[in-house]
Amino acid sequence: MPVKKTESLKITVINGPGFQRLGIREPEIYGSETLEDLTGILDQLACKLDVDLTCLQFDNEGEIVSAIWDRNEKTDGIIINPGGYSHSSVAILDAMKGFDGPVAEVHMSNVISRESYRNKLVTAEGADIFIAGAGFSGYKLALRYVVDKLKKNR
Repeated sequence: MPVKKTESLKITVINGPGFQRLGIREPEIYGSETLEDLTGILDQLACKLDVDLTCLQFDNEGEIVSAIWDRNEKTDGIIINPGGYSHSSVAILDAMKGFDGPVAEVHMSNVISRESYRNKLVTAEGADIFIAGAGFSGYKLALRYVVDKLKKNR
Protein backbone atom coordinates (compact mmCIF):
# COMPACT_ATOMS: atom_id res chain seq x y z
CA MET A 1 0.00 0.00 0.00
CA PRO A 2 1.52 3.39 -0.98
CA VAL A 3 2.35 5.85 1.77
CA LYS A 4 0.26 9.00 1.60
CA LYS A 5 2.48 12.07 1.34
CA THR A 6 1.40 14.78 3.73
CA GLU A 7 1.19 18.32 2.44
CA SER A 8 4.08 20.59 3.46
CA LEU A 9 3.52 22.99 6.30
CA LYS A 10 3.11 26.59 5.22
CA ILE A 11 4.74 29.35 7.26
CA THR A 12 4.52 33.08 6.67
CA VAL A 13 7.03 35.66 7.86
CA ILE A 14 5.65 39.19 8.16
CA ASN A 15 8.06 42.07 8.70
CA GLY A 16 6.87 45.55 9.53
CA PRO A 17 8.04 49.05 8.69
CA GLY A 18 11.59 49.88 7.79
CA PHE A 19 12.77 46.40 6.83
CA GLN A 20 13.45 47.45 3.25
CA ARG A 21 16.22 49.60 4.84
CA LEU A 22 17.73 46.70 6.79
CA GLY A 23 21.51 46.77 6.39
CA ILE A 24 21.49 50.55 5.91
CA ARG A 25 19.38 51.84 8.80
CA GLU A 26 21.16 51.82 12.17
CA PRO A 27 23.63 49.04 11.37
CA GLU A 28 25.02 49.33 14.90
CA ILE A 29 21.67 47.97 16.12
CA TYR A 30 20.40 45.84 13.23
CA GLY A 31 23.63 44.81 11.51
CA SER A 32 24.74 45.12 7.91
CA GLU A 33 22.72 42.26 6.42
CA THR A 34 19.69 43.07 4.28
CA LEU A 35 16.11 41.88 4.13
CA GLU A 36 17.13 39.88 1.06
CA ASP A 37 19.85 38.20 3.17
CA LEU A 38 17.31 37.35 5.88
CA THR A 39 14.90 35.91 3.33
CA GLY A 40 17.66 33.77 1.81
CA ILE A 41 18.70 32.40 5.21
CA LEU A 42 15.11 31.55 6.08
CA ASP A 43 14.47 30.00 2.67
CA GLN A 44 17.47 27.67 3.18
CA LEU A 45 16.23 26.60 6.61
CA ALA A 46 12.68 26.16 5.33
CA CYS A 47 14.01 23.85 2.61
CA LYS A 48 15.83 21.75 5.22
CA LEU A 49 12.67 21.61 7.36
CA ASP A 50 10.53 20.78 4.29
CA VAL A 51 8.17 23.72 4.74
CA ASP A 52 6.79 26.26 2.28
CA LEU A 53 7.82 29.76 3.34
CA THR A 54 6.33 33.07 2.29
CA CYS A 55 8.05 36.30 3.34
CA LEU A 56 6.14 39.58 3.33
CA GLN A 57 7.04 43.14 4.32
CA PHE A 58 4.68 46.05 4.91
CA ASP A 59 5.22 49.59 6.13
CA ASN A 60 1.57 50.27 6.89
CA GLU A 61 -0.25 48.96 9.94
CA GLY A 62 -3.45 48.18 8.03
CA GLU A 63 -1.55 46.07 5.50
CA ILE A 64 -0.01 44.02 8.33
CA VAL A 65 -3.43 43.51 9.92
CA SER A 66 -4.96 42.48 6.58
CA ALA A 67 -2.08 40.11 5.85
CA ILE A 68 -2.50 38.32 9.19
CA TRP A 69 -6.26 37.89 8.71
CA ASP A 70 -5.70 36.78 5.11
CA ARG A 71 -3.10 34.20 6.18
CA ASN A 72 -5.70 32.24 8.20
CA GLU A 73 -6.73 30.63 4.92
CA LYS A 74 -3.23 30.28 3.46
CA THR A 75 -0.70 29.38 6.14
CA ASP A 76 -0.25 27.17 9.19
CA GLY A 77 1.96 29.47 11.28
CA ILE A 78 3.20 33.05 11.39
CA ILE A 79 6.49 34.65 12.35
CA ILE A 80 6.06 38.39 12.78
CA ASN A 81 8.23 41.38 13.51
CA PRO A 82 5.78 44.29 13.73
CA GLY A 83 8.66 46.74 14.17
CA GLY A 84 7.60 49.97 15.86
CA TYR A 85 3.95 48.91 15.73
CA SER A 86 4.70 46.32 18.42
CA HIS A 87 4.60 49.11 20.99
CA SER A 88 1.19 50.49 20.09
CA SER A 89 -0.94 48.41 17.74
CA VAL A 90 -3.98 46.81 19.30
CA ALA A 91 -5.20 46.10 15.75
CA ILE A 92 -2.14 43.93 15.02
CA LEU A 93 -2.52 42.28 18.45
CA ASP A 94 -6.17 41.44 17.71
CA ALA A 95 -5.24 39.96 14.32
CA MET A 96 -2.47 37.87 15.93
CA LYS A 97 -4.92 36.60 18.57
CA GLY A 98 -7.40 35.79 15.80
CA PHE A 99 -4.93 33.70 13.83
CA ASP A 100 -5.70 29.97 14.06
CA GLY A 101 -2.11 28.67 14.26
CA PRO A 102 1.04 29.41 16.22
CA VAL A 103 2.45 32.92 16.12
CA ALA A 104 6.06 33.79 16.97
CA GLU A 105 7.02 37.43 17.48
CA VAL A 106 10.65 38.26 16.73
CA HIS A 107 12.72 41.39 17.23
CA MET A 108 16.30 41.58 16.00
CA SER A 109 17.44 43.86 18.81
CA ASN A 110 16.85 43.47 22.53
CA VAL A 111 14.02 45.99 22.64
CA ILE A 112 13.76 45.75 26.43
CA SER A 113 17.30 47.13 26.87
CA ARG A 114 16.74 50.05 24.52
CA GLU A 115 14.68 53.24 24.97
CA SER A 116 12.06 53.08 27.72
CA TYR A 117 9.16 53.50 25.29
CA ARG A 118 10.19 50.20 23.68
CA ASN A 119 9.59 48.31 26.94
CA LYS A 120 5.84 48.18 26.33
CA LEU A 121 5.15 45.43 23.80
CA VAL A 122 1.43 45.41 23.03
CA THR A 123 1.62 42.76 20.30
CA ALA A 124 3.70 40.27 22.32
CA GLU A 125 0.53 39.28 24.17
CA GLY A 126 -0.73 37.71 20.93
CA ALA A 127 2.36 35.56 20.39
CA ASP A 128 2.97 31.98 21.48
CA ILE A 129 6.66 32.82 21.79
CA PHE A 130 8.58 36.10 21.93
CA ILE A 131 12.22 36.28 20.83
CA ALA A 132 14.31 39.45 21.04
CA GLY A 133 17.96 40.35 20.70
CA ALA A 134 19.18 37.39 18.63
CA GLY A 135 19.31 39.07 15.23
CA PHE A 136 18.68 36.74 12.29
CA SER A 137 19.16 33.75 14.62
CA GLY A 138 15.94 34.76 16.34
CA TYR A 139 14.05 34.21 13.11
CA LYS A 140 15.62 30.78 12.65
CA LEU A 141 14.69 29.85 16.21
CA ALA A 142 11.14 31.09 15.59
CA LEU A 143 10.86 29.04 12.39
CA ARG A 144 12.01 25.89 14.18
CA TYR A 145 9.61 26.58 17.07
CA VAL A 146 6.59 27.11 14.81
CA VAL A 147 7.38 24.00 12.75
CA ASP A 148 7.89 21.85 15.87
CA LYS A 149 4.64 23.12 17.40
CA LEU A 150 2.69 22.39 14.21
CA LYS A 151 4.19 18.90 13.81
CA LYS A 152 3.24 18.03 17.40
CA ASN A 153 -0.34 19.01 16.65
CA ARG A 154 -0.66 16.98 13.43
